[in-house]
Amino acid sequence: MLASRGQLRASFLRWALLTVPLCLLGLIPGAIWNADTAWFQALEKPAIFPPGAVFGIVWTTLYVLMGLAFALVCAAWGARGRTAAIVVFLVQLVLNFLWTPVFFGAFEITGGLAVIGVVALLVAMATLLFWKIRTLAGVLMLPYLAWVLFAGVLNFQFLQLNPQADGGFADSPADRVRIAD
Repeated sequence: MLASRGQLRASFLRWALLTVPLCLLGLIPGAIWNADTAWFQALEKPAIFPPGAVFGIVWTTLYVLMGLAFALVCAAWGARGRTAAIVVFLVQLVLNFLWTPVFFGAFEITGGLAVIGVVALLVAMATLLFWKIRTLAGVLMLPYLAWVLFAGVLNFQFLQLNPQADGGFADSPADRVRIAD
């Protein structure tokens, strides 16, 4: 053992001060592009669609757990697979942040489904890689993996229920103004 428990704890805390806020940046796209559009309000909602307030609570909690898991891995200097785990985590995080503008901003239900499918695969990979480095880090990723899979099912059901709305721009000025022939 090259470092004391106190040094390891301090390393984790320093990393957490960086990684938790980094993950919480994921709340920004949801604040910019969200369910308050006429396009989304007009969509038929799946039966399993939770109340709107649930999303803010769940995502905030998940981003904190993800940040703590990421900090555990970042603090595991010299661990086999650490670099790969960090890269996979960061790629999935960027794609996670991208889903909201694709789905809510571009009104692309199919595009959102493609993004969330890749995110789910990368989250599963990150969870396994984290688990190999620090079991607790893998455990902390499990709620996120479960939620991303649930969100993927929701996204798929939105597409099934609203195929005509995929790629639709119900909020654009062009849809509100019709020029006669």
